Amino acid sequence: MIQDVTQQETVPFGDAVLATRDTCIGSEICEELWTPRSPHVDMGLDGVEIFTNASGSHHVLRKAHTRVDLVTTATAKNGGIYLLANQKGCDGDRLYYDGCALIAMNGCIFAQGSQFSLDDVEVLVATLDLEDVRSHRAEISSRNLAASKVSPYPRVKVDFALSCREDLLEPPSEPIEWTYHSPEEEISLGPACWLWDFLRRSGQAGFFLPLSGGVDSAATACLVYSMCRQVCEAVKQGNQEVLADVRTIVDELSYTPQDPQDLCGRVLTTCYMASENSSQETCGRARELAQQIGSHHIGLNIEPAVTAVVGIFSLVTGRRPLFAAHGGSSRENLALQNVQARLRMVVAYLFAQLSLWARGACGGLLVLGSANVDESLLGYLTKYDCSSADINPIGGISKTDLKAFVQFCMERFQLPALQGILAAPATAELEPLTDGQVSQTDEDDMGMTYAELSVYGRLRKVAKAGPYSMFCRLVTMWKDVCSPRQVADRVRRFFSKYAANRHKMTTLTPAYHAESYSPDDNRFDLRPFLYRAGWPWQFRCVEDAVVQLESRGQQDLDGVD
Repeated sequence: MIQDVTQQETVPFGDAVLATRDTCIGSEICEELWTPRSPHVDMGLDGVEIFTNASGSHHVLRKAHTRVDLVTTATAKNGGIYLLANQKGCDGDRLYYDGCALIAMNGCIFAQGSQFSLDDVEVLVATLDLEDVRSHRAEISSRNLAASKVSPYPRVKVDFALSCREDLLEPPSEPIEWTYHSPEEEISLGPACWLWDFLRRSGQAGFFLPLSGGVDSAATACLVYSMCRQVCEAVKQGNQEVLADVRTIVDELSYTPQDPQDLCGRVLTTCYMASENSSQETCGRARELAQQIGSHHIGLNIEPAVTAVVGIFSLVTGRRPLFAAHGGSSRENLALQNVQARLRMVVAYLFAQLSLWARGACGGLLVLGSANVDESLLGYLTKYDCSSADINPIGGISKTDLKAFVQFCMERFQLPALQGILAAPATAELEPLTDGQVSQTDEDDMGMTYAELSVYGRLRKVAKAGPYSMFCRLVTMWKDVCSPRQVADRVRRFFSKYAANRHKMTTLTPAYHAESYSPDDNRFDLRPFLYRAGWPWQFRCVEDAVVQLESRGQQDLDGVD
């Protein structure tokens, strides 16, 4: 068909530009904007005045700043108009595309699209003067010399003009200041939109969330509540596709969501699974949060199941394991904790499949996980416990950012129950209570703080640091708070636990990708899952460096009278 029209047997392959009667238009795609020698550089020097970019740039926390800076810098140095259109929505995987379309000229922004939205399509419009591009370029005297050295692009001539004589009377658009979301707002919007895409595509009737009364599961519950708020707002603004999806999910053709609490009660079931090691405080916090967001809440006790499983072991072996607090070994203590955690996963899937059936409603529920990126990185979770789920909206978000997000939700969504959750120490509540109070905390178990863990994660993944490289970086970074010996001990502790638990990464629940140091194996981190936990060569290099630094420090002291 093409041959009949063009009388051609071959076609040129590569970049070309469109030459209209009044301007020249070029295009680059997605990552080309981020490369050291982007096509818009040579295109601009060759006379292209308008650049388009059909981008597929996925959301990562704080990424919008980089995206906007790249476009404004490109047009400030080279002059020109840049039209960036980015994908919106979920690709059915861990990535979410956040829109953020824009129109820029000569280093200034003239139109900003929404970064997160449930609308499938959004159109940006700006009226710009091509003469502003030409005068901007004329001011850069050395640009002519650079332009003379550029190979010309093939031009496709188009008998069409973007402007007409009457446009002289059109007032041009004014520059605007880009409005950025805070990281807490990004968390409240991005993963919530991702949850909505997964829910409507999966054909399920909602979500099931084990709600422990801690920060992580509370943050996950808040994301579902944020999703409900966005859905209600989209329906209020007349989005018929969202309304049709809601009615399909709740199986009620006349339903129109007005209130996020009401919608949350229809699509979210939360469940507090108590054992003999659970405190009344966490139970109360979970129940109070569920009431405030409107979820259908279930309180149950898994202790009969724990007793039954441990009883089977005792019946077969003739021995009964004990917690360390009751005189048991560390192996017994860990096994008894894991029984509770794994039984919660079994109970979660049972209720996800049948709780709606028991209430006389149709459909099943997607199980939500709530293990943060730092715990996943260290392997501070039980394999196949309630961290195992269908999807995990916080699996790529650090504990530090999650705490800030929960604080944001408490203030923005008016959820006072979150205040007690934030104030409580992070704990798995898998060991016996002491006088009714929690005796086990996550940071004590891990032997490091969550703030430290975020630093380790970024150095390990983003900076590609092994034990020795990480030690060298941290000796300088933490010189005011740690001696070289203390830094070495912390690095060894991290890498020993990381290596011992790396196999857990192969079973991680698919998680929203929000951080560049996500440990999700074979997807964002291609490192092996089996390491020698002793790191003999690397740890020896660290020890040699510590001895050298300590010796140098002693020599400095000896030289002081």
